[in-house]
Amino acid sequence: MANLINLENVSKSFGLRTLLDGVSLGVQTGQRIGIVGVNGGGKTTLLEVLTGIEPPDSGRVSHAGDLRMAVVTQRFELEESLTIGQCVVEPLGVDVFEWASNAKIRDVLSGLGIVDLGLDTPVGQLSGGERRRVNLAAALVQDLDLVVLDEPTNHLDVEGVAWLAQHLLQRKLALVVVTHDRWFLDTVASVTWEVHDGRVDFYEGGYNDWIFARTERARQADAMEQRRQNLARKELAWLRRGAPARTSKPRYRIEAAEALIADVPAPRDKVELMAFSKQRQGRVVIELEDAQITSPDGRTLVDGLTWRLAPGERIGLVGVNGSGKTTLLRALAGEHPLAAGKRIEGRTVRLGWLRQELDDLDPTRTLLDSVEDVATYVQLGKKELSASQLAERLGFSPKRQRTPVGDLSGGERRRLQLTRVLMAEPNVLLLDEPTNDLDIDTLQELESLLDSWPGTLVVISHDRYLTERIADNTYALFGDGKLTHLPGGIEEYLTRRRAMESAPTALTVSNSADAARTADAASAADAADGKAQPKTQANAKAQAAKSSALSSQEQREITKKMNALERKMSKLDQATATLNEQMAQAAEKMDTAELVRLDSELKQLTSQREELEMEWLELGEKLEA
Repeated sequence: MANLINLENVSKSFGLRTLLDGVSLGVQTGQRIGIVGVNGGGKTTLLEVLTGIEPPDSGRVSHAGDLRMAVVTQRFELEESLTIGQCVVEPLGVDVFEWASNAKIRDVLSGLGIVDLGLDTPVGQLSGGERRRVNLAAALVQDLDLVVLDEPTNHLDVEGVAWLAQHLLQRKLALVVVTHDRWFLDTVASVTWEVHDGRVDFYEGGYNDWIFARTERARQADAMEQRRQNLARKELAWLRRGAPARTSKPRYRIEAAEALIADVPAPRDKVELMAFSKQRQGRVVIELEDAQITSPDGRTLVDGLTWRLAPGERIGLVGVNGSGKTTLLRALAGEHPLAAGKRIEGRTVRLGWLRQELDDLDPTRTLLDSVEDVATYVQLGKKELSASQLAERLGFSPKRQRTPVGDLSGGERRRLQLTRVLMAEPNVLLLDEPTNDLDIDTLQELESLLDSWPGTLVVISHDRYLTERIADNTYALFGDGKLTHLPGGIEEYLTRRRAMESAPTALTVSNSADAARTADAASAADAADGKAQPKTQANAKAQAAKSSALSSQEQREITKKMNALERKMSKLDQATATLNEQMAQAAEKMDTAELVRLDSELKQLTSQREELEMEWLELGEKLEA
C-alpha cells in the first residue's frame, strides 16, 4: 500500500481553541476512512489540513507527487454563470452532447439525479441541496486516487445514500469522509477516526465496530476511574480526621491525595436532549379525508388520500427528492392547503414541527433570548429550570448563551431549534430531516429521547439508521399519486425503486443528447403504458445495427436473447408486484407467518431478476463493443 497523504506532528488552532494537537496519521491507497466526532470538535479542520485547504500551525503535511484527489466540502464553489454540464462534464474533455456514451459518467449523473436537473440548467438557479449534488457529481466523474467528502449524504434521499455507498465500494480509490449517517459509515468505512480534544483515535471497521471499541475503552476507563475514586475517598477520609492526624501525616501523602483528586479527567462534552411533559392525546389526532395535494408548481402529488394518524403512531416517510414529502408534511401541519378533500385535527392536538430550514430563528437574537421566547421557566420532572439553566444542560455554556443565533454553527442552531420545538410541549411531532448537521453523539441522544416519547410522530429523514430505529411503520411516495405502506420498511422501498430504475428502457441509453435527456421520462411513461419492452427492443436493434465487430447473424442471436430476457424480467416484475400486494394484505391481518413466507419468495424473485438483468447488460455490452 502506497502512502497518499501523511501528517507528522500537526497542530492547528483557531483563536484560543486547539483543534489538532500534535496529530500524526496517514492515508493509504484503497483505505476507506470515516471521520466522526462532536460538532466543533475538528473534523472539518482535519479534512482541510489533509487536503491543503488550510495550512497547519506546526508540523508537516505531505502528498504523493502524482496524487489525483477531489475534495467536496460543505461550501458552494461552483460558478453561478456556468451550466451543470459545463461544471460536471466539460472539464473531462467530454462534449456535453456525448456524455451518455460514457458508462461511468452516465452512472454518476443518474445515481445523483443530475440528469433530472438538466445539464443546460445554470448553477445560479439551483437550490443549496442541488448544488451540493452537482459538486459531488463533478468529483465522482473523475479518475481519482482519493476522494475527500464532507457530509456527502446531506441533501440526498435514502435511495441516493444507498447508491453513493455502493458506488464508492465499487470504485478502486481511497476515501476520507466526514459523515453523521451511521448506516453509510458502517457500509463504506474500513477504518474510523474519532476527532476529540485535539487528538485523533483510530478504530478498525465502521460505525458498529467503532461503537463497540469505544464502549469497551469507556468501560476500562470507568473501572480505572472507580479504583482511583475509591483510593481518593480513603485519602480524603483520613485527611478529615482532624488537625493532629493531618500534621502527623507525611506531607508526601497529602500531596499524593491532592494530585490524585486533581488528576480526575474532565467528562466529555455531551448534549442532553430532554423529554418535556406531553399533553394528553385524544382519539382523533390528524386525519386527511379524500385529500388531493398539489405541489406549488401545480403537480398532483397525492390524490384521493385518506390517512388517519392514530395516537402514539410512529411513521417514517420516504421518497425521492421532489416526490412531495415535505409538502405532505406541511399539509398534515395545516400549512399547505388541500386542492380537494378535508383535514381534521383533534381538539387536544399540540403540534410540534421541525422544519428542514432554520428560518424560524432570528439571527440577531441571542441563544438565551431564543430559548426564553418559548418559555422563561420549564418544569422538568420535579424541578423547575430557568432558560439559562436549561441551555447550560443542553451543552451551551453561560458565555455561549450570549452569542447571537447567526454566529452559531449549523449543528448548534439545529439543536436549539429542536429544543424550542420540544419546549412547546407538543403531543404530535412532525420532523423534516431532523438529523441534518447533528453529530453522532447528538443523534444518539435524539434517538434515545424519541424512543421513549409517547406522542404521535411522523419523520422524514435520509438517515436510514434513525428511521428504522424510531419508526414502526414506513410509507413512501413513488410519484404515482398514492401514499404506499411498506411492511418491509426501507429495504422494501429500495427494492421497489431498483425494480423501477432497472426497467429495460432505463438500461439502454442512446448516444444522442436528446435520448439522454429524455431517457428517464420515457422509461417511466413506457413502464406505465406497458410499452417498455418494445422500446427496449428497438433500442437494442439500433445498437446492433451500429455494431461492426459482430456479424449480422451474431447480432440477431444476441438481440433475440435480449428480447427473451426482457420477457422473463417482465414476468418477474408482475410476480413481484403481486407479492407486494399480498404482503400488504398479510400486514393488515397481522399474519406474521405469511409475511415471513412471502418475504422469502420476494427475495428469491429479486435474486432471479438481478441475474437476468446482469445477463442482459453483458449482452448489451457485446453489441456496443
